[in-house]
Amino acid sequence: MKKASKIYVAGHRGLVGSALVRCLTAAGYENLLLRTSKELDLRNQSAVEAFFSNEKPDFVFLAAARVGGIMANKTYPADFIYDNLAIQNNVLHASYVHGVQQLLFLGSSCIYPKMAAQPLRESYLLSGPLEPSNEPYAVAKIAGVKLCEAYNKQYGTRFVAAMPTNLYGPNDNFDLQTSHVLPALIRKFHQAYKEGHDSVTLWGTGTPRREFLHCDDLADACLFLMRDFHGEHLINVGVGKDLEIRELAALVAGIVGFDGEIKWDTSKPDGTPRKIMDVSRLNELGWQAKIGLEDGIRSTVNWYREQIAG
Repeated sequence: MKKASKIYVAGHRGLVGSALVRCLTAAGYENLLLRTSKELDLRNQSAVEAFFSNEKPDFVFLAAARVGGIMANKTYPADFIYDNLAIQNNVLHASYVHGVQQLLFLGSSCIYPKMAAQPLRESYLLSGPLEPSNEPYAVAKIAGVKLCEAYNKQYGTRFVAAMPTNLYGPNDNFDLQTSHVLPALIRKFHQAYKEGHDSVTLWGTGTPRREFLHCDDLADACLFLMRDFHGEHLINVGVGKDLEIRELAALVAGIVGFDGEIKWDTSKPDGTPRKIMDVSRLNELGWQAKIGLEDGIRSTVNWYREQIAG
């Protein structure tokens, strides 16, 4: 990928897409194609076809997706499966038709079975039932992985599918109805701290274990893979370390400055008991995450307070 290559970052305003833009710009790639969802609806096949026909990007980072936590997945299952399937199908097919040199498709760790052995290896895909709470999203992302595989096999394309673990960082979604766990914790504890509450109630038991990767680390990994990865199409991206949600909550509360009681509503679902990625393949290629969890959360809290909370 040359400095002058025309690079399309789909979803450039989101958590991952904005990190990709920061990473690419810092690395000297300035010929970036960027479109908002209002300018280009990736669910619209004719609009995507026209865009690729007119712009002819050399490389594509597909970071556009409908994403959300347990509540969002439970409330909007049809939107999660339809929108993601449409986005993937349109962008991947147009990339093939118009001769994109290489594409990186971003999936999710939720593609792996709910009760799969830990850590999650790439080979565990389709080896068991999915977590019901986010199954529509997971099915769509699995379809994206298989679409990359099929196009590579039939047409000789170079489509790479990267499966990141749980992400966080600047430009995350902090809406309590649709966000993932870490930004939701940041917002809840910040509000409780600001309003002087004595306690905060969180969903579940707090015992599930999760792994968290800063979006800037993911962007760095994506650039690394686009430049240097030419093996099998599916590869995990993570840090290889996890912690209990209880531990995460205590860490966030401490960074925010909330010293009240943390209560747990055990009538609410926990989701998958544990999710940690096997990142040995990526590590063997020469890439490792650099941003520590405490430092990453601290910088994200500062960003949230400066840009959103006020």
